[in-house]
Amino acid sequence: MNYKKKLLIFHPALAPYRIDQLNALSEVFELEVVFLFDNVWNHPFDQRKLLSQLKFHYSFLLNGPCYKGRVFRFGILKAIRKFNPDIIIGYEYSFTTQYLLLLKRWGLIRVKIGSMIDDSVDICYHDQSKGCYFIRNHSVNQLDFLVLLSKEVSNFYQQTFGLSETQIVVSPILQSAQRLRENPEVLEGIAHTYQKEYSLKGKKVLLFVGRLIPEKALLRFIKTNQTVLHDEANFVFVIIGDGIERDAIEEVVQAFHLENKVLHPGRFEGAELYAWYLCASGFVLPSTYEPFGAVVNEALIFGVPVLCSTYAGASSLISNDCGLIFDPFNEQDTNEKLRMFLDSMDVISEIDLSKRGSLMQNNQIEFMNQWRKISND
Repeated sequence: MNYKKKLLIFHPALAPYRIDQLNALSEVFELEVVFLFDNVWNHPFDQRKLLSQLKFHYSFLLNGPCYKGRVFRFGILKAIRKFNPDIIIGYEYSFTTQYLLLLKRWGLIRVKIGSMIDDSVDICYHDQSKGCYFIRNHSVNQLDFLVLLSKEVSNFYQQTFGLSETQIVVSPILQSAQRLRENPEVLEGIAHTYQKEYSLKGKKVLLFVGRLIPEKALLRFIKTNQTVLHDEANFVFVIIGDGIERDAIEEVVQAFHLENKVLHPGRFEGAELYAWYLCASGFVLPSTYEPFGAVVNEALIFGVPVLCSTYAGASSLISNDCGLIFDPFNEQDTNEKLRMFLDSMDVISEIDLSKRGSLMQNNQIEFMNQWRKISND
């Protein structure tokens, strides 16, 4: 019998796009995940449904000081001693990660310590405050390994901090096409309802999914492209989500007389969300700040090409076969790329998932190879 090393992960909270990655890790390691929040603090999900899909043991540490997402939890050392792991992973350069390093420095734990860093390459270069810059530079070479989202970010850490490939696990936040597409009859039924309710048949449908917050840059995108949106015939832009900019977006839509071109049905989860991808001709992520952008992966899984901001980590998933990359700060580039993208989009006619193959490559072998790096002594 092959011995599985014991991996303990301290993670803020469970989001749907993490399920498949964590379940896959349980095939490589004996895994336990300790969640530090009972939900994503700024974007809550139905945790009962999410937790029911996990294939490993999990627990919660919820006691301790917290301020705007920054948290320290009591009981971390007790959880470590109870599970007795071979490897521990924290997140970012957080208080949790710093505490793990402190415990190792004091000799209270003697195992590999790593951290999941959810930064895009743009964030690595440009979005570090002086405090974050100091903590990152102080922490990197104390950690035994890092878990990063892309090869581009891996290259940054190798060139900037002299890390070797064996010290880096490249693990983008990818979901299982099989899981997302597993109930086609249900998804198609919901999608047919949307198509009828919002009169989408025969139109090009551009879809956005996400929080309505400044970083997603929807206001900028609509203002920059108001003429393009007006000029496009048989077209509708569907915005799925909610957030602090909802009212401002609705005001801009009215001000530019785009009520017939921009729809905002609300926020959805699970099958009700995935069905929207079946209604879409194309997907857009116009973020000016985006560590990754799991929705890009979701769109590609459902065969929907993506117009993706260059500032999103998930832009690494985009090739000429599945979309375009644009600079949301450059009006000319945004206009030109959007027009090109709309020209390439098909109108929505029938809803049939079997005719929409995934645009994502199977990365399971590479995923396993990357994570096995840290299981080697």
